[in-house]
Amino acid sequence: MRVLVWSALIVGLVPLQSVLLPHASVWGVTPDIGLIAVCLAGLFGGEIHGLLVGLVLGWAMSLFSAADPVTCVTTKGAVGFVAGLAGRHVVYLSPPILALGIFVTSCSAGLLTASLLKLNDQQGLWWAIRTVVLPQAAMDTVVGSAFYWLASSRFNLERWMAEYRM
Repeated sequence: MRVLVWSALIVGLVPLQSVLLPHASVWGVTPDIGLIAVCLAGLFGGEIHGLLVGLVLGWAMSLFSAADPVTCVTTKGAVGFVAGLAGRHVVYLSPPILALGIFVTSCSAGLLTASLLKLNDQQGLWWAIRTVVLPQAAMDTVVGSAFYWLASSRFNLERWMAEYRM
């Protein structure tokens, strides 16, 4: 059953990210639903689930974007693993800490991508940080926190995570 849920998540998120979200952007910024899903999957499922979902989702999303497949796979896999470690060792995760974690992981993924690009003289690294990385991280933080708030208001996540971890 769990494999079916993860497969449906991956199959559903790829077309959502590549087809629908570019039309629903705010000031030209669309949230990285894959990064948010991997972060939440690692948080709720553990290290191995976060790593595997991150690797598969990074590979599948890189097929439909202009991003480097190796960068997408390693970034999303690492985010899933780190979120799984955080979920394993933190019993109660407050929403501000989750928002800070999503912001930091989105910033680090954006910095990795921006540093690997060959930017010209007018578009330096600081330009990419100011105009791309920070707005993207802010959008990811808002959307990821909204998903976590919605899930925590509908389900008893602390009890579920405590029972799942035993």
